[in-house]
Amino acid sequence: MSVLQELSQNVKSIKPLEYEILARRLKMIRKELRQGERKPYKEVLDVSFGDLHMSGLKPLSFVRQVLAACLYPQLIKSSTFPVDVKQRAQRLLRECAGGSVGSYTATAGIHEIVQRISEFITRRDGGVPCSPENIFISPGSQWSIGNILKILLNSEASPRTGVITPVPNHSTTNSSIMSLGGVVVPYYLNEEQGWQLQVEELQRALDSAKGQCNPIALFVTNPGNPAGQVQSRKSMQDVIRFVSEKRLFLLADEVYQDLLYENSEFVSYKRVLAEMGPPLSDTVELASFHSASKGFIAECGLRGGYVELVNVDPTVMKHIHTMFSTDTCAPVLGQLALDLMINPPQPGDPSYPLYHKEVEHIRTALIHNAKRVREVLNSLPGFSCQPVEGGSFVFPRLFLPAKAIQQAEEMGMKPDTFYCMRLLEEAGVLVLPGSEYGQKEGTHHIRFCIMSPQETMEEVLRRITSFHTQFMRDLS
Repeated sequence: MSVLQELSQNVKSIKPLEYEILARRLKMIRKELRQGERKPYKEVLDVSFGDLHMSGLKPLSFVRQVLAACLYPQLIKSSTFPVDVKQRAQRLLRECAGGSVGSYTATAGIHEIVQRISEFITRRDGGVPCSPENIFISPGSQWSIGNILKILLNSEASPRTGVITPVPNHSTTNSSIMSLGGVVVPYYLNEEQGWQLQVEELQRALDSAKGQCNPIALFVTNPGNPAGQVQSRKSMQDVIRFVSEKRLFLLADEVYQDLLYENSEFVSYKRVLAEMGPPLSDTVELASFHSASKGFIAECGLRGGYVELVNVDPTVMKHIHTMFSTDTCAPVLGQLALDLMINPPQPGDPSYPLYHKEVEHIRTALIHNAKRVREVLNSLPGFSCQPVEGGSFVFPRLFLPAKAIQQAEEMGMKPDTFYCMRLLEEAGVLVLPGSEYGQKEGTHHIRFCIMSPQETMEEVLRRITSFHTQFMRDLS
């Protein structure tokens, strides 16, 4: 038997994603359209990913101009770019080894950028101190999460170690836990109360793990993916007290902190922890994740994220530094994107008017889309959509007819995957099934991204409305 055939049992335990089934059909439909096959639509609208640029919203000019000048420094001499663009590019290049973005950087990232991230965190958190030594830049937040999980999880322990994770939750995190030999311990967000996290449910999840695994961490996403909820200060305080009492490491995915709707306010877990004071502020161990893939910069392809560690033992920090050293450094362009995200143009800068206009254009589109999606879906029989308070996605519930569920079972599909496949085939819209992210037994959902131009979202909603009305009529 070859080495490749001797796959780790941990990897084998990871189930294929429902997306793969839909992605294969999406590829075939696009091929059929290119070959001239007649369908009720001329193009497929893919709203399955939280990729702002793929959806048709434009990159921020300031970000791309600085990156272009860093890649091709001759542009710094050009009169094409504003003076602050050229000054930023010059500063960033001075901080790169050899004055080139093609050079390696320190393991944790370019020193000056790490320093500026710490200053950004301090500003964001109302003056709560942040040490650069506690920050590691990485190729995206999921890479950071995976590395911290490697430190936390012990695949040889008996019982196995586990992580308490939300339902619904992004599937990548759960896959990472399982691939490392860990156990996913689910806790359910309360859909009827706007997908809020409740400590009573955390306790139930912890109790359910007895005899199966030893939970060592709690994972939270705020704002939520895929449900779009934003936690209140009180909810976060309850979580912090819980992890302190149960001696759990707190993992906080906060990558959507810039995307807020419905008059929501983002407060970081680190700030809430600091404001609670000793002994909690001195003892609760926390890892907070952020990324240049999300927010208004949305540079997904550049792969830039960071993790800040709070109250982690110095001995463990040495192991974390070693773990992050295995891949040398994060992509330099991703590091530069982080710097541009946390230090955008300010009023009075030459680039500020255009930057402000572009950000407000995106913000207006997203606020419009968040409101319209809920309005339209809640007007359709068989849909129930909670308010979208933050993030890139909406996660409405589907009340499918018994006949639809029966047909799905006959085809060997999960009911919500069956719905998504029919929507793709008949309306040319790709959304993802809730089963990809976890959901209560007997419930069905879909997830799709609202980060798109208003006209695109209106067309998506028009197609969903037409398809859903016919679907429910045929199968009720």
